[in-house]
Amino acid sequence: MNWLDAPGSRRRLLLGGAGVLAGAAAASLMPLRDAEAQQSTFGNPVVWQDFADVEVIRAGDVFYMTASTMHYSPGAPVLRSWDLVNWELVGHSVPTLDFGSKYDLNGARGYVRGIWASTIAHRPSQNRFYWLGQIDFARSYMYTATDPAGTWTRHAELSRAYYDAGMLVDTDDTMYVAYGNTQISVAQLSADGKSEVRNQQVFSTPSSIGTLEGSRFYKINGNYYIFLTRPANGQYILKSASPWGPYELRQVLLNMPGPISGGGVPHQGGLVSTAAGAWYYMAFVDAYPGGRVPALAPITWTSDGWPQVTTVGGAWGSTYPFPNLTPHPVAPMTGTDTFTAATLAAKWEWNHNPDNSKWSTGNGLRLQTATVTGDLYNARNTLTHRIQGPSSTATVELDPAAMADGDRAGLAMLRDASAWIGLRRDGATTRISMTDSLTMDANWNTTGTGTERASAELCSSTVWLRVSADIRPGSGRQAQFSYSTDGSAFTQLGPAFTLNSNWTFFMGYRFAVFNHATKALGGAVTVNRFTVTT
Repeated sequence: MNWLDAPGSRRRLLLGGAGVLAGAAAASLMPLRDAEAQQSTFGNPVVWQDFADVEVIRAGDVFYMTASTMHYSPGAPVLRSWDLVNWELVGHSVPTLDFGSKYDLNGARGYVRGIWASTIAHRPSQNRFYWLGQIDFARSYMYTATDPAGTWTRHAELSRAYYDAGMLVDTDDTMYVAYGNTQISVAQLSADGKSEVRNQQVFSTPSSIGTLEGSRFYKINGNYYIFLTRPANGQYILKSASPWGPYELRQVLLNMPGPISGGGVPHQGGLVSTAAGAWYYMAFVDAYPGGRVPALAPITWTSDGWPQVTTVGGAWGSTYPFPNLTPHPVAPMTGTDTFTAATLAAKWEWNHNPDNSKWSTGNGLRLQTATVTGDLYNARNTLTHRIQGPSSTATVELDPAAMADGDRAGLAMLRDASAWIGLRRDGATTRISMTDSLTMDANWNTTGTGTERASAELCSSTVWLRVSADIRPGSGRQAQFSYSTDGSAFTQLGPAFTLNSNWTFFMGYRFAVFNHATKALGGAVTVNRFTVTT
């Protein structure tokens, strides 16, 4: 039944804000107010930030979600929710990308590699959480934690690359992994999860469908299910009485209109149930230039055990009834960071692994130059923050007193086509600059290191740099750069920057704070404040 009629009511070829009230501004990220405790509906996307390839699990009354991060470090973010709608970022399953020098920007680069579609699971017998993902199509790594918001440690390195893995802890405590592209296989892991004891192909995708991947593995009411995506417009599911098959195939959705104007078909992701037995599907929606954003829909089951998406007018709903769960306040993913803590908040991720000797927090964020380069894409210690959709503004308060000759520092719109507003220190002169034409080719090699479009004299000891970004899905979206010498009155600098909406970089645009040298190391800047507003 369509809930509105109820009584009373591309992925590749080869997450946190609060969900919104119906009629409210999309993806409001303010903490829940008392009046919102009676929230009756939620809006999609539930998180309008770039969290792709999501998997959602429940441990007791708490939900956790993981997502892809590619070359950003730390990797595999952990988001937490008590109601499936309001999500907060609490940590990362992969503390550092220690998979080779390319992830350190040390003689090579790891762009569009690293943490691809991976999996998270809870093992009740140990009350322990496991994360598993393949790296560089060569091998897989497992990490574990007793608290998903706490410290994760490496548990195992496995010789097989479990591509697009989905992990299942069976009712008898056996650990399985479903994985693969087109040819879907199942692996059984040893009791300690550190090795493989059996492996078998269980399904071959019909040529009429093409590609299936993005496995999620479940045992529901005694049946085994492998939930698969047809990138980037379909979702299918396999069902069997045994983890080893034979499996029967059903289509879940194909070309279903999504909840975001201009966005793609909701797909991939996974299924999750509440403690009371209500089922939901958390998918993601292609929404470039912003990335891929999570959307939630209720699931019903047919009498013979197949899931069906609850639609609104034949589409994935832009709003649905709020789950039969109490709305729970969470920490907003926008707002201000003054970097007074000893560590960075979970919402921050570095572009590749940082040089930890060249940055510190506690009294603002101090960024020493860590790389001598004329190429921002080669510069270490560039710190990134996801952009809140459909549009938002980032403002950074910067103290440039310790900059050295040749240094470049500022605030970027970072992707495979980038631009920035910042400071250029040349000799004894520091000027404010707006620079664009930082570009990469299809192999993620730098093809342009930037062209200065406008500049202004720096006439204050502190400068505020700002970028306002429109990341609604579609071509022609733009970002505007401006600066201030008093933190109040801002002056636009340079032309609007048109964002690249191509999907092939996979990750969406991010705000990025950077400081690199072009002549010699030794300079530094201090970020006193970083604010994201909508």
